Amino acid sequence: MSSTSSAGQPPKHVYKHLFTVIVLGASGDLAKKKTFPALFGLYKNKYLNPNTHIIGYARTKMDQATFEEHVTKYIKLKTDEDRAALKEFLKLCSYQAGQYDKDEDFQSLEKKIVALESASGAKERMFYMALPPSVFIPVAKSIKKNNYKKGIIARLIVEKPFGMDLESSRVLAKELGALFTEEEIYRIDHYLGKEMVKNIMILRFANSIWGSVWNRHVIDNVQITFKEKIGTEGRGGYFDEFGIIRDVMQNHLLQILSLIAMEPPVSLKAEDVRDEKVKVLRFIPPIAKEDILLGQYGKSEDGTKPGYLDDKTVPKGSKTPTFAAATLFINNDRWSGVPFMLKCGKALDDQKTEIRVQFKDVPGNLFETLSRNEIVIRVQPNEAVYVKMMNKEPGLSMKTVISDLDLSYSSRYAEVPIPEAYEALILDCLQGDHSNFVRDDELDAAWKIFTPILKTIDSGAIEPTPYPYGSRGPAGVSSFVEKYGYVRNRQEYVWPHPKKEESKEKK
Repeated sequence: MSSTSSAGQPPKHVYKHLFTVIVLGASGDLAKKKTFPALFGLYKNKYLNPNTHIIGYARTKMDQATFEEHVTKYIKLKTDEDRAALKEFLKLCSYQAGQYDKDEDFQSLEKKIVALESASGAKERMFYMALPPSVFIPVAKSIKKNNYKKGIIARLIVEKPFGMDLESSRVLAKELGALFTEEEIYRIDHYLGKEMVKNIMILRFANSIWGSVWNRHVIDNVQITFKEKIGTEGRGGYFDEFGIIRDVMQNHLLQILSLIAMEPPVSLKAEDVRDEKVKVLRFIPPIAKEDILLGQYGKSEDGTKPGYLDDKTVPKGSKTPTFAAATLFINNDRWSGVPFMLKCGKALDDQKTEIRVQFKDVPGNLFETLSRNEIVIRVQPNEAVYVKMMNKEPGLSMKTVISDLDLSYSSRYAEVPIPEAYEALILDCLQGDHSNFVRDDELDAAWKIFTPILKTIDSGAIEPTPYPYGSRGPAGVSSFVEKYGYVRNRQEYVWPHPKKEESKEKK
């Protein structure tokens, strides 16, 4: 796992890694919104060696000034120190245009890399493929043929989607595996870099209070929820190729599930952690048709927001789901019979990602109205961990009230900056740490769970239920989770402070 000093300063060994970073697809949205801001964050906080060189490569022709305007568009500058750091950062960045399948263009890129390495002394290269999946293999082949040198350590970051199903994922894995070793490949899922996702292992394995209750005997159900307030917003044509399950559930939410459900690893070494994630995924059978609910958003109730099919880039009559709820079961001794409900959707009423672990009812209840205990991990926004518990309402009665043990990061760690997920993961890659990246057999196990139901959905056998833009999702979502044992609060619950506008907990 990644390490920093207790004071939050960069580990001393960071500067030992002197890289040339090549961002393939540098003119695209991912590069300007995530990759370059993350690289700047690492540079500003002194996690990048100051002699690092960053080369942007893409098909678009642009001069240095245009390139700099492009990569800084989403970089947030709060202080004069930030602005000064950006000036220095841009001195490390350069751009080269070229095609993705022409050897001569990659050979020109190689000349540029060699010239920069001669000046910096770098012996390591990181190739970040911020590219559409259609060019993964042509670019990987071009890199291997023209930019892969003996004596130079190479690392290749590959963005999702890693295929469309089990078969295509295996083809991609085979072709990439023929070019690069598994040790050189870093399949990035940015959710594994989020602060609260990285915190799951600490919460589970560094606190003895949870160890005895983290099993089927005490836990009734687990929900992992991803909600977005925006729709496809003109990018429906791209989204329609994949749908919400491939876009969010099969990767982000399943990764969270594996961390919640896995057994303790032998150590924190990358392969020990990933071994346990693979093991727990192999205990999950393919999702059954009766265990899934699909939805597709329509116009908002007031008519101000368009429906999914109103997006001109979406094929007419598309049945691609923009919402999905699926229940998975883990057939091992720890979790047998416990439903894990994954829910994700676009154009919903809220913007959040959270994990909700609900415990069983208290046996032999002495009191009239008791709600279930829950542990909630809020991944985003407003990172928090809180435990819902029953308490005596202050006063002369013995009335029970829902209360909480609340660890909100905004108050407890107000002065501690939380790094962006891409910063954390790029740093892991630079240090050769695979812990938070997806291994090939892990990917294979994940696709085995989802491929059968995806084929059923792609055939049109499951009709998505319409829901209004800005709603909680399809009308049947409440009954869906209740079918698997989830029990809503039996009395009012306010979290965390009534005076705040968002105080009412949204389920």
